[in-house]
Amino acid sequence: MTNHAPLIEALARYRRYHRARRNVATHALGIPMIVLAVEILLSRPVWELPGFTLTPSVIATAAAALYYLKLDKLLGGALALVLIGMARLGLEIAQMDTAVWLGSGIGLFVLGWALQFLGHHFEGRKPAFLDDLRSLLIGPLFVTAEAAFALGLCGELKAEIERESQSLMSLP
Repeated sequence: MTNHAPLIEALARYRRYHRARRNVATHALGIPMIVLAVEILLSRPVWELPGFTLTPSVIATAAAALYYLKLDKLLGGALALVLIGMARLGLEIAQMDTAVWLGSGIGLFVLGWALQFLGHHFEGRKPAFLDDLRSLLIGPLFVTAEAAFALGLCGELKAEIERESQSLMSLP
């Protein structure tokens, strides 16, 4: 049996900062934009190996995917597939003209973060990463979990996260 305690704790801590629906909605748009921006920007330089293309993005994607899979096979697996797709798209964009590569990467990064801060304005609470940098890694998993919950999946996990989040609300 899988120990979901680390997953529940991580998502519950993140949830404390993301309760307002408009904040969650801005994160559902902004976090994928930021992740894609990072994939784009880390897709240079390219090292061609026999039968394989290696970039800083590939290394970061593999490390992140392993972390997410360790937390949860279903959500981590879904997120790993999304990350692989974004890494591939990032590589395609990085192979374009330098202005397109940088403009796309920086533009998505700035717009994604603007959405994050707009969401926290709606929430009336500072972003989670100001208290715990690990939340920068949990954000994409939070969006993945919220998508699963919206599809009616992982109901028990959602309830456990909500219970844990409520118990943490008294913390600063």
